[in-house]
Amino acid sequence: MTITTTTLGSTGPTVGALGLGCMGMSGAYGRADEDDSVRTIHAALDAGVTLLDTGDFYGNGHNEMLLGRALRDRRRDEYVLSVKFGGMRDPAGRFVGFDARPAAVGNFLAYSLNRLGTDHVDIYRPGRLDPDVPIEDTVGAIAEQVERGYVRHIGLSEVGSETIRRAAAVHPISDLQIEYSVLTRGIENGILDTCRELGIGITAYGVLSRGLIGASGNGGTADATHAAWPRFQGENLRRNLDLVARLEPIAARHGLTVPQLAIAWVAAQGSDIVPLVGMRTVARLQPAVDALAVTLTADDLADVDRAVPADAVAGSRYPEALMSSLDSEASA
Repeated sequence: MTITTTTLGSTGPTVGALGLGCMGMSGAYGRADEDDSVRTIHAALDAGVTLLDTGDFYGNGHNEMLLGRALRDRRRDEYVLSVKFGGMRDPAGRFVGFDARPAAVGNFLAYSLNRLGTDHVDIYRPGRLDPDVPIEDTVGAIAEQVERGYVRHIGLSEVGSETIRRAAAVHPISDLQIEYSVLTRGIENGILDTCRELGIGITAYGVLSRGLIGASGNGGTADATHAAWPRFQGENLRRNLDLVARLEPIAARHGLTVPQLAIAWVAAQGSDIVPLVGMRTVARLQPAVDALAVTLTADDLADVDRAVPADAVAGSRYPEALMSSLDSEASA
């Protein structure tokens, strides 16, 4: 099966209806084999998954270099590169701050273009809101790179409605990248409506809730980093696994696994929403692609709502220190 295409918002690029999140290919969830990652990228492109999402801080530049290797012999019109910037890390990989100053925009972009081996980025976005820099200044600096041809579209990540409106007043925004899943539905409290009003698409990450909706069929699996996060702790974990288990009968009547149902559910929320699924092996790809072939009925969606109400998940999606840095959580 080759997936269909959609347009990100009213001004964005045309992409496959499923996107490939590449962060896990650079050590975010344990060791990944580079050759397997390259094969996965190639298989995704062959299946019509054209949106490749990365960040210049994924693996301290490793992820962009990996993509550069994988895409070296591919036509530039075969794929759409979505790149986040601004996160600063030390040599040990620890986050040490965020920088979205206008002067930093061009600097980060120059390194990304070199690592990716391309002359332009299709969508460029700050990975978070820099609290010390007005969003107008950051977006204005990216807009200058659009004029120069180094960037095609401007995106945002994890920001609230007020910030979205301020950014869109400076330059058209193609899409907002934000966590959205059966278990994480905060964007339904205003942010999604704002994006639709302004013609901004959604690229949804965390579709499998970082392993709570287990890709292997075992819910609650988490890498060493996420295992200490609130949703994976004690009573929170037990409650959340119970919620996931409630989805099994709904998935079964469509011949799906629960992870496939989770992907289909996000896709069913609107043609303006593209699920980003992180995969490191070719074996993980086909089930995700197959999930898009399923049409969930209104009854199916109502059953999901009854099984997992919008506010049912236990625990915050990030630890407290990280939650406080999310503009999307500060305001709808």
